[in-house]
Amino acid sequence: MSHTAEFLIAIGGILLVGLVTDYIGRHTFLPRVTLLLIFGVTVGDEALALIPASLSDQFEPITNMALLMVGFLLGGKLTRRHLAGSRKQLLWVSITAALGCTVVVALGLTLLGAPLAVAVLLGCIAAATDPAATSDVVLESKASDKNPFARLLLNIVALDDVWALIIFSLGLAVVAAMLGGNGAGSPLMFAMQDIGGALLLGLAIGLPAANLTGRISPGQPMLAEALGLVFLCGGIALYLHVSFLIATMTMGAVIANFAWHHEYPFHEIENIEWPFMVIFFVLAGASLEFSALNGLGLIGAVFIVGRIIGKIGGAWMGASVSNTDATTKHFMGMALLPQAGVATGMALVASNQFPEYRPILLSIAISTTVFFEIAGPIFTRFALQRALK
Repeated sequence: MSHTAEFLIAIGGILLVGLVTDYIGRHTFLPRVTLLLIFGVTVGDEALALIPASLSDQFEPITNMALLMVGFLLGGKLTRRHLAGSRKQLLWVSITAALGCTVVVALGLTLLGAPLAVAVLLGCIAAATDPAATSDVVLESKASDKNPFARLLLNIVALDDVWALIIFSLGLAVVAAMLGGNGAGSPLMFAMQDIGGALLLGLAIGLPAANLTGRISPGQPMLAEALGLVFLCGGIALYLHVSFLIATMTMGAVIANFAWHHEYPFHEIENIEWPFMVIFFVLAGASLEFSALNGLGLIGAVFIVGRIIGKIGGAWMGASVSNTDATTKHFMGMALLPQAGVATGMALVASNQFPEYRPILLSIAISTTVFFEIAGPIFTRFALQRALK
């Protein structure tokens, strides 16, 4: 069979499975994200090995395309209308959830006897979340435009990885200074380039796009126009080695706030986002290595428990300080538990800078990602269900 035939058959089969998981997800406690990941594990190399190389080789570009759309749509939620009355809660809950997670994990690993450098780095990695899985569970619940909890969750997810990158960059600098490295300032430069460069890029593309959108067909921005902006912004971000997720979020926020007809491009992308997400989550499941769980050990268990306690406790603290409602206090941290590629990317960066800790950093990051990628969306869905009551 030709590679093209294999590729098309695999894509067609995965998309049809997406319809089935959507139906099952609406009638069971399992969100469709978790079902797609489980299906991916089943057909991946860990089990049946049914994913052809012609498709698995395209995992990186498919992942980037899916996440670019997620970033753009999340940025579109950061409008003056959506944030009205929730700015204080957004800042407090997002910051304390990220910091609380870092502190609890780092402290727990230190008390366990892990090297201080490892405890700090893993604590910083724990702060990251998975915007794709979280936003899809919210979309599946059909609550994003109706429920204050869901709106606040999407806004927090949009900021969460920004705080995580800042915390991680500071953690790299602290560990470099602790170990007597000469490059203690280089992680701060990394943060400035990764976050600052992404913000500037999003502004540079978003501002003219906000003025030009809808000009070809007055008042009706086209799908090609919206996708062209998203992929252009993401491609330039990857070329410049800055955060493409933050860049597209920034561009989406700028367009949403300054374009006269800003809702149309977001609605257009929402119409085609799900097929990309189906393929993304199935391939993500197929790439999960359950053999990594064999090396989880006590450090991994402390990481998992500490991250859960840190997210829930940190969000509760931020909600209490900002006088948020009881539902947000009790369930927002639980909704922030999904974690995926950003954490693994952080582990790779840390392991490259501190190669002596590479085995433990990568094994813990990969193995705990398996847990949070599959179980995290279940927690998010449970939190949303309780919030909608």
